[in-house]
Amino acid sequence: MAGSGIKSLAKDTAIYGLSSIIGRFLNWCLFPLYIAVFNPIEYGQINRIYGYVALFMVLLTYGMESGFFRFMNKKDEDASKVYSTSLIALATTSSLFILLCFSFITPISEFIKYVHKGHIMMMAMTVAIDAFMSIPFAYLRHQKRPMRFMAIKMAFVCSNILFNLFFLLLCPWLYKTYPDIGLMKFYHPDFGVGYVFLANLLSSLVVLLLLIPNTMKGFKLQFDNTLLNRMLKYSFPLLILGIAGVVSQAVAALTYPYLFGGDIEEADRQLGIYNASLKITVIITMFIQAFRYAYEPFFFSKNKDKGSTKAYADAMKFFIIFSLIIFLGMIFYIDIIKFLMNKIGKDFVAGLDILPYAMMGEIFFGIYFNLSVWYKLTDKTKYGAYFSILGCILQVAMNILLVPMYGYIASAWATFACNLIIMIISYSVGQKYFPIKYDLKSIFTYFAIATIFYVAAMYPEINNDVLRIIYRSAYLVLFIVFVIKKDLPLKEIPIINKYIKKNK
Repeated sequence: MAGSGIKSLAKDTAIYGLSSIIGRFLNWCLFPLYIAVFNPIEYGQINRIYGYVALFMVLLTYGMESGFFRFMNKKDEDASKVYSTSLIALATTSSLFILLCFSFITPISEFIKYVHKGHIMMMAMTVAIDAFMSIPFAYLRHQKRPMRFMAIKMAFVCSNILFNLFFLLLCPWLYKTYPDIGLMKFYHPDFGVGYVFLANLLSSLVVLLLLIPNTMKGFKLQFDNTLLNRMLKYSFPLLILGIAGVVSQAVAALTYPYLFGGDIEEADRQLGIYNASLKITVIITMFIQAFRYAYEPFFFSKNKDKGSTKAYADAMKFFIIFSLIIFLGMIFYIDIIKFLMNKIGKDFVAGLDILPYAMMGEIFFGIYFNLSVWYKLTDKTKYGAYFSILGCILQVAMNILLVPMYGYIASAWATFACNLIIMIISYSVGQKYFPIKYDLKSIFTYFAIATIFYVAAMYPEINNDVLRIIYRSAYLVLFIVFVIKKDLPLKEIPIINKYIKKNK
């Protein structure tokens, strides 16, 4: 099945995945609250601001996270100096960012067509803090301390949930029931979605206080300008890659205000519906994020071993297998999702038609991340920038051309098409510079079977809800059985293998 390297990767993915899955699920639980409390226009405003947050998070980290891992794993580098230099660099740029936002808040507000300057300023402070914390969190990953990493990440999620519940549920109830108590002097109903941003800022501050004592021991602060220049030279193409990537992912939030003839409310309404449906893809995005956390340190360290390309090929195959299982599972039970959304926020249900395109687009992006191993290990990160810029240009162009005609579903089409294109190009070029013998036969077989099962399960009209779910479930079980027969024999799974040996 897989070597010890893949088993180690699987273990780390499981731990990071636990924090990612639990954390994202708990954080996702705010989604029903948001669509119950806010209308599509207000929810669109939230997502519009978070689109800019994602963009500036990339700008303020400027590829240093990957640069950090690359230089920490070089034998001739002083690990303490690498960490310290990275930390000081991000602290400086994050502080400057907050100062600039305070100084130019009015033109910023006018440019992004968002009138609430206080909301913008809170999220500017939040993104600056989060950018700084990216290096301490990377340090925990480098030290192979996934449990500590998980605990601190969970602290953010729990505090964010509590602050949201306090501001969005408890405060409105107290305001209506006991308007004269002192606490209510600080609560203003017209602040609206701003309380979502305030909760985020407070949660980031909580995490900062927890993270610093866990990552500031065992080294002294020292800044090496020459080292920083070398790290920036390595990381700069990744910054371009990151910008292109985040624009591709947040293209709706960044472009919609300019695509509806100046009708900001319609732009926010469509954005709210679109992003509400994207939230349903949480399981596949959680899996990809968990895999990414474990895979990046894995492939840098594995590069020192002979035969490392076999481990990369195995990782790709098993990533695709589990991604397709998640995809089929989500799509086959879409009726349950529709039922639940109708109960909570029926104004958002129409957007669920984007799910097949959106989820498969996420899988293509995950494959593209797997493929990125070749240009990161050969220090040809400029190619990653080229691919991402191409994908970004295509996606922005498709949104500009198609969204005014077809609405938000065109954004899902664009994500699907562009991630597919950059995935194919990255694979083709990568085989020239860093050949990896991927099991293409198995990969294509899995995609073909998943496609056949998708069509067979989804297109027959079955009016009875229970029979329809049973029918689709049968195809999911068949796909899992095929996986087990072909590439994942039960005796290879540690818990089951232990049980088999015990009962022999």
